[in-house]
Amino acid sequence: MSINVVTLIGRVGNDPDMKYFESGSVKCRLTLAVNRKTRNSDEPDWFELELWGKTAEIAGTYVRKGKQIGVKGSLKFDSWSDRNTGVKRSKPVIVVDQLELLGSIKDTQNAILDSSSNNF
Repeated sequence: MSINVVTLIGRVGNDPDMKYFESGSVKCRLTLAVNRKTRNSDEPDWFELELWGKTAEIAGTYVRKGKQIGVKGSLKFDSWSDRNTGVKRSKPVIVVDQLELLGSIKDTQNAILDSSSNNF
């Protein structure tokens, strides 16, 4: 038996980076700052989040930089070869299954208004 579950609550570090694929799939990437208290400071730990499908669409509509969210998902490692050196690199990514929009209703309404006022 094995368990790979990550649960985090923090503040979003950037607006959603949305990608739409020809297959109809939707992918969203976010960063999440989670405060970790230490004796000397309250330095945040930064996590990269990956959301797919309906969860990604909800994040694209309602989540903005600075918004507090809760996520539940699993940990995976993206790996690649560095273009310049050829060295194998990797980074942890949280694949989000559940997204909770936290904070006040006013925060969510302001995010909707901000996104609807961008008429490009």
